[in-house]
Amino acid sequence: MRHRRKGRVLGRSPSHRRALYRNLSSAIFLTERDASLDDNAPKVPGRIITTLEKAKEIRPLVEKCITLAKKALLAKAESEQYGTDAERGTDAYKAWRKSENWRKWADARAPYVNAQRRAVQLMGDREAVAILFDTVAPRFMDRPGGYTRIMRLAKPRLGDGGTRAILEFVGNNDKVKRSASKPAFDTAPEAATDEASTEEATANS
Repeated sequence: MRHRRKGRVLGRSPSHRRALYRNLSSAIFLTERDASLDDNAPKVPGRIITTLEKAKEIRPLVEKCITLAKKALLAKAESEQYGTDAERGTDAYKAWRKSENWRKWADARAPYVNAQRRAVQLMGDREAVAILFDTVAPRFMDRPGGYTRIMRLAKPRLGDGGTRAILEFVGNNDKVKRSASKPAFDTAPEAATDEASTEEATANS
């Protein structure tokens, strides 16, 4: 019996399953990296293809990380009012380091640092966490939720026939509705009738 056991087992032990979730959740963030000099560049940024069951399991983890980063960015923006533009090691920086503003800056920035450490704990990849906080989370600051979508693919996986699905971020690959433009007639109806009668007269002669 599966009393109080939620989620799918996916034929793996708990440790193997947690490692799978970390790898897949970090993989979708790594598709947003700068891969101009990478031989293994992703085909579509913000999209991975996996089985339907795995996509349904890692989607809550991905959205949890984005929500965590969004809240942390608010704390980072609040701490900037106590920061300084002086270079590290200069006299101005040392004076700021001993002032009260440094303590306020550190206290205001603490939730941001804590969120970064929590994201590293959830995904296990520092590069993916950097992309999450620098690229993905600022994009969804005005969105209350629903950062990803799952689309089932018609063609099953070759080999075992498993159902494949696309897990991608919302916004980049959205379909844009385009309305057809009305045709513009350069000539008036009367002018078009006169041209047609002239052509008929020429053909009869």
